[in-house]
Amino acid sequence: MNPNPDEIHVSTNEARAGRTPHIVRYVLAVSLILAIAALAAVWMFGAANAPQDTPGDGISNQAVASPT
Repeated sequence: MNPNPDEIHVSTNEARAGRTPHIVRYVLAVSLILAIAALAAVWMFGAANAPQDTPGDGISNQAVASPT
């Protein structure tokens, strides 16, 4: 026996008054992939354009010692 006969039961879609197409998941996935690709491109182009350490050229890629 139902203790509350005035209780109304509706489905989830009727309660929301719409559907949930999960578009947010796709937007987040695409934006995550684009962000990773952009950061990887910046890292690779920066590494490719960085001065290389070749013997005798005066570039050592090390910090200059401070005078004490």
